[in-house]
Amino acid sequence: METMSVFWLRAAVALYSIGLLHAICTVLERRSRFFRAALASFAVGALLHMVALAELWVATGRPPAENFFESVSLGGFLIAVLFLFVHWRYQFASLSVFLFPLVFLMALAGSMESPVPSWTNPRVRDAWLLGHVVLVLLGYAALALTSVASVFYLIQERQLKARRPAGFFERLPPLGTLDRLITRAMGIGFVLITLAVIAGMTWAFIESGTRWIGEAKVALSLVTWAFYLVMIFLRTSAGWRGRRAAILAITLLGCFVLTWAAHVGLRPVLLR
Repeated sequence: METMSVFWLRAAVALYSIGLLHAICTVLERRSRFFRAALASFAVGALLHMVALAELWVATGRPPAENFFESVSLGGFLIAVLFLFVHWRYQFASLSVFLFPLVFLMALAGSMESPVPSWTNPRVRDAWLLGHVVLVLLGYAALALTSVASVFYLIQERQLKARRPAGFFERLPPLGTLDRLITRAMGIGFVLITLAVIAGMTWAFIESGTRWIGEAKVALSLVTWAFYLVMIFLRTSAGWRGRRAAILAITLLGCFVLTWAAHVGLRPVLLR
């Protein structure tokens, strides 16, 4: 990827990050006070993204879709343009909770084709990796809490519908309280996992250049994060509550267990 193209794309990533911040605030607070500023930053980011793609096309003499990095960058740009059109035509602002983080991560991945200097300080390298691991563990803890609350929600709902004494479960919080707990823990977990994915991608990029993108466990992590993003959108924007949201949360925990197993490497254990 040509130098100026990388510069414009990374500038676009910086502007897209404001949209990511807007999505995080919306997830945590159920509203955002700076959607207009985030939208303006997103639009300028899309413009710079277009400049980066055009610069690369002119420099190479071919469409910027030859490899994974170029393709994911182009895909992110097309999604950004589509969102801007849809918002201009239909004022569909709630879609930003889903698309702002997605475009940011796609543009970030696309900007990682050109190598950067390796770690100059081993302590910074280790601290960055430790931060990534801590974010992952905290995110998993929040997701586990979400799943436990979801199981309790399903049990409480079933007992109420059957009109049977709940026995041990009669001391469970009301459905409304459990639903709020699920929403809060799910939002916090999403923020932590998103930051962990960004930190992990950045660490791997500096550590090993472009080799990390071909690993199956990385692909599984990104797919699981995308599923989490879909669930957050369905809950915050599409109004999914109650039973459907609880089942989604439990399913998502299963996906993250598989992702964790892929990262820690359980195959040697299973083959014993």
